[in-house]
Amino acid sequence: MTKFKKMIALALTFGVAISAFAGCSGSSGSGDSEVVIYTNADDEAIEAMKSTLDENGYEGKYLMQSFGTSELGGKLLAEGKNIEADLITMSSFYIDSAQEQQQMFKDLEFDTNSIDEYPSYYTPITAQEGAIILNTEMMSENNLPVPTCIKDLADPVYSGFVSVTDIESSSTAWLLVQAIVDAYGEDEATEILSGIYKNAGPHIESSGSAPLKKVRAGEVALGFGLRHQAVADKASGLPIDFVDPTEGNFSLTESVAVIDKGDSSNPLAMEMAQCIIQNGREKLIQSYPLPLYEGESADSENMSEYPKVFPEKLTVDLLEKHQEISANAKAMAEA
Repeated sequence: MTKFKKMIALALTFGVAISAFAGCSGSSGSGDSEVVIYTNADDEAIEAMKSTLDENGYEGKYLMQSFGTSELGGKLLAEGKNIEADLITMSSFYIDSAQEQQQMFKDLEFDTNSIDEYPSYYTPITAQEGAIILNTEMMSENNLPVPTCIKDLADPVYSGFVSVTDIESSSTAWLLVQAIVDAYGEDEATEILSGIYKNAGPHIESSGSAPLKKVRAGEVALGFGLRHQAVADKASGLPIDFVDPTEGNFSLTESVAVIDKGDSSNPLAMEMAQCIIQNGREKLIQSYPLPLYEGESADSENMSEYPKVFPEKLTVDLLEKHQEISANAKAMAEA
């Protein structure tokens, strides 16, 4: 009986030790210690960031969650420092607006050596340009003329053959709207956009990569999307080509920033931000060929013909103004 009691006591002690060990082990892998990363990045950028972090000792130390640009932007503006994320990658204009409203980001604690100057609280991971994307086989089969500008996409000859993105959900659409507003003014831009929406019909997409996917699949013959994705498809031998619109290849940067949570800030977040920039750019520039940092270079074939920057500072307020233009254009197209 004494031996039995001793065995029970030993088993209980061992069980408590196992439970304590399991508890510690679970804590080290929980959301309390893992860096939570929110991102609006495309699949190519997400894969590059994940592999960079994993290869540099951070595997299992972060949770990365993907959002649409508008959804993540809304969370930043509404939640501020109370957001669950410790680290974000996001369209730079949203970061600027969130910082202005919420004062929610830390100054970066590492030198970036960026080519251009950026605020102290973020630095870009990618720069993306817009372009017209073509399925060369469909263009030929349907005897469609090759457009030279975005305005051409409103021509009725392209009715049912066009795919574009919705500025309400995707920043890719903003590249198109910036181009036509800058070139033609707001009133004519509304008319042009109305014609494009009428031609697109059901092919107005919520994802920035969706037009390319539809062009690639032959569901439509042409669309407006991210230039670097079309460049990659063409290089891989797909029947994809692209046109740099004469209105301009407008661009947006996406940047990394660290949430300032005071004493609750996760110190690994700043380390991971530095890792993404200093170790990840080599991977990122393979898909996003615009140089952003000293020492980087890009193949001249990957450089757009008409790079332009919108004359006004990009802000959420300006985005909302252009969203209103888009909404008016949709109403005209449906009338």
